[in-house]
Amino acid sequence: MPPIKKNQALKRLGEAIRVERKAQGVSQEDLALKAEVNRSYMGSVERGEVNVSVLTLNKVLGVLKRKPSDLFKAAGL
Repeated sequence: MPPIKKNQALKRLGEAIRVERKAQGVSQEDLALKAEVNRSYMGSVERGEVNVSVLTLNKVLGVLKRKPSDLFKAAGL
């Protein structure tokens, strides 16, 4: 299987975060606040516009109570 291009991977990852956030009934603003990131940055992550750092991703997943493997599996990565 060929590797996924960077922008496709970021979009898939962001969409997986958005789907999980909405499934839990958490607003983007609340997620950003609890993960200690700027709300506009959180929006950029969900749209796949930025390459989110491992540390930030760890904080976001901590708020959502999910493991990285759950998120990557949901994103098809």
